[in-house]
Amino acid sequence: MRHRKRTLKLNRKPAHLRAMLSNAVCSLLTVERIQTTEGKAKAVCRLAERMVTLGKRGDLHSRRLAMRILGDGPAAAKLFKELGPRYAARAGGYTRVIKTGYRRGDGAPMAVCELVDTTRPVKVKKAKKEEEKKRKARA
Repeated sequence: MRHRKRTLKLNRKPAHLRAMLSNAVCSLLTVERIQTTEGKAKAVCRLAERMVTLGKRGDLHSRRLAMRILGDGPAAAKLFKELGPRYAARAGGYTRVIKTGYRRGDGAPMAVCELVDTTRPVKVKKAKKEEEKKRKARA
């Protein structure tokens, strides 16, 4: 029976799921904000929380556990050099999921997964120019 199994499948085989989550967590840690479907965002944020906790510890065993998922790349370096010290005083809750609506093509619920206290500025879309273009096209 499948009672109380907490792992998400996301319609993927285990190896594909592991690779997808690993790539998404690497992107989240390097860029500090990603947009994806709601289910993937929740899974990525869960894994990213664990990675930041390992980054806070910073010992050799934590580095090796993080390298299993992140690989030996810029995401792992940033995790232990920047993110670990940044969240040293915070006891959990390093990520947030913001629902952003539905994807136009297939109606999938979309969300933004981002790190809390990010230094990256938020880009605001300029909707006024788009509205003016639409009005001119209709006229």
